[in-house]
Amino acid sequence: MTSTGIRLHAPAPGWAVAADVVVVGSGVAGLTAALRCEAAGLRTVVVTKARLDDGSTRWAQGGVAAALGEGDTPEQHLDDTLVAGAGLCDEEAVRILVTEGPDAVRRLIATGAHFDESAEGGLALTREGGHHRRRIAHAGGDATGAEISRALVEAVRARGIRTVENALVLDLLTDADGRTAGVTLHVMGEGQHDGVGAVHAPAVVLATGGMGQVFSATTNPSVSTGDGVALALRAGAEVSDLEFVQFHPTVLFLGPDAEGQQPLVSEAVRGEGAHLVDADGVRFMLGQHELAELAPRDIVAKGITRRMQERDADHMYLDARHFGRAMWERRFPTILAACRAHGIDPVTEPVPVAPAAHYASGGVRTDAHGRTTVPGLYACGEVACTGVHGANRLASNSLLEGLVYAERIAADIAAGHTAGALSARVPAPVPHPANPEHPLLPPEARLTIQRIMTEGAGVLRSADSLARAADRLHRLHAEAREALHENGKTSEPGVDTWEATNLLCVARVLVAAAARRAETRGCHWREDHPDRDDTAWRRHVVVRLNPDRSLAVHTTDTPEFPPTVHGAQPTHRPQEQ
Repeated sequence: MTSTGIRLHAPAPGWAVAADVVVVGSGVAGLTAALRCEAAGLRTVVVTKARLDDGSTRWAQGGVAAALGEGDTPEQHLDDTLVAGAGLCDEEAVRILVTEGPDAVRRLIATGAHFDESAEGGLALTREGGHHRRRIAHAGGDATGAEISRALVEAVRARGIRTVENALVLDLLTDADGRTAGVTLHVMGEGQHDGVGAVHAPAVVLATGGMGQVFSATTNPSVSTGDGVALALRAGAEVSDLEFVQFHPTVLFLGPDAEGQQPLVSEAVRGEGAHLVDADGVRFMLGQHELAELAPRDIVAKGITRRMQERDADHMYLDARHFGRAMWERRFPTILAACRAHGIDPVTEPVPVAPAAHYASGGVRTDAHGRTTVPGLYACGEVACTGVHGANRLASNSLLEGLVYAERIAADIAAGHTAGALSARVPAPVPHPANPEHPLLPPEARLTIQRIMTEGAGVLRSADSLARAADRLHRLHAEAREALHENGKTSEPGVDTWEATNLLCVARVLVAAAARRAETRGCHWREDHPDRDDTAWRRHVVVRLNPDRSLAVHTTDTPEFPPTVHGAQPTHRPQEQ
């Protein structure tokens, strides 16, 4: 796979540092990869967009799923994951996850993470949607992500790993042979480094998290603007299954005009016995699935959306009044505080909820070692598509995936470095282009993109809605290109314009993939194709960015991904969009 030659419009790097590996992102995946790389003796630099503990991991409430309880087995965890993934999971990738997962969690505990314990002294395990056993380890009741982030950040600082905070990654650097040579980045604010610079390294690990900010309402923090996926696309990497965006069923409903990050009401609340009800108190999930409120997330999100349509309502309710005050305060203190901050008391009243964008099951395509189709570029966590999640992520598998695949990436980089596949010499990158031709969108385009995506590619999609979204996104894209080509003008380089440009990139890919998949599967719901079609669509949708910025979209011939080898060709002739 060759680079597109496309880079964001930005000043040339004014400073540079050298490393063996640069990890972009500081969630569970990024910091685990960094710790394992450093332990292997590799010079490691962590680049993160905000502070070390400001990523999506910190917001994770539910926990980590692993077969750690008595009577539970990796095979049972595998079965639940495959069911949730609706026929598109890579079974080998899932097997790696569930067999290596328990020990990965134990290593996390050894790193310093403290999980809640039962009265008997073992891990306190709960259930979430799609799980047939209690296998979710949690911390602080509903503050699991915050505890994991705390432990990993402390470990990184204790090891003295070099970090660059408040830094937005811009583009991948490559050498004359097309191999990874590091990244360019922009440091926001004053410090040891400021402005646009570069980290030169033969290995880059993308752990940049999700892209929930492409929608108006999301559980993702404001930094989740798809920067890693956009960087990978510009670098020539393949992206797969981006149409499978998981909308969390129970997000605190703050009103029809609420935009930006919304408070999550964890699946674990339903795992402990909360009920979904309509305004009349009717439990509408009964009879829709054997697990009722604990069905996989796509089924619950669809159930809520259907009931909203039937009742001409913009939200439903989660009723957990029977928990009582003591249980709410002990088990769900974070959620209780968030609800009360918005004038809702779950102890005495049902909580208004509605689906909102939560997690990208697709992303940058990788193999079992986290290798992408660009030599030297790795990806793990939400930015990656390992094949674990298929068409719908099983609850609490995401933190586990970050742990397991980050460790596998570190092992692969260390082995390659020892074998000489990753040169100990810092590679010389191709010079920064004098005049990059990739136009930047104005900051206000962000809100426009979010509304386009919410209206056309949200929970419920159709050929018409996706066509309208594609047309409006194309116009944004074309207007920016015309302004650049006709008068040489583009928006001023800066964090807001780079983020808006990245959001447009991932939005175009998501809509193209969703339009191609003419069926309903997992968290991709097409009202004009309401049935799952295994004959035609038990396949993956793969997208690349062409040098002219058009999209090359193709489907695989089988449910298995082709190898991520340099120079691999698509199995079908791509369709240019």
